[in-house]
Amino acid sequence: MVNDDCIFCKLANGVFETNTLYEDDDFRVIFDASPATKGHVLILPKEHAANVFELSEETASKVFVLAKKIATVLKEVTGCEGVNILQNNGEIAGQTVFHFHMHIIPRYKGDTANIKWVQNEVDQAVVDEIISKAKDLL
Repeated sequence: MVNDDCIFCKLANGVFETNTLYEDDDFRVIFDASPATKGHVLILPKEHAANVFELSEETASKVFVLAKKIATVLKEVTGCEGVNILQNNGEIAGQTVFHFHMHIIPRYKGDTANIKWVQNEVDQAVVDEIISKAKDLL
C-alpha cells in the first residue's frame, strides 16, 4: 500500500524527481537531501510502513541484503573508510519521517557525522529480566 500523504512514498515511487542511485520493484535508493557525509543515501521501500514494527517480514528480509549491496558499492566508489547503516524507529529514537527508511552513511577520517552514545555499565538484573520476559515472545 502507498500512503498518498507520505512524502517518502512519493519519493520511493517516482512522483517527485530524486537523485536515484538504485531502483528495483521493492525499493528506491536515493541520495539524502541533507547528507551527513559524501555519499549518504536512503533505502526507501515502495510500500508504506511507518517503521520496522509495521514492515512486512518479506521486505524486512530484503532490506538488509540491499543495504549490504549498496554499502559495498559506496565503499568502492567513494573510497570511504567505513559505513554506518542506521535505522530509527519512533520520534524518541530520532525518526523524523514516518516511512521506514534505512540510512547508508559512508564514513571518512575527520568527517563531522556524530553517531555515538555514552557507554554505560551493564545492570545484570535488568538483562536477566528482559531475557525472562522475551523468551516466550521469541
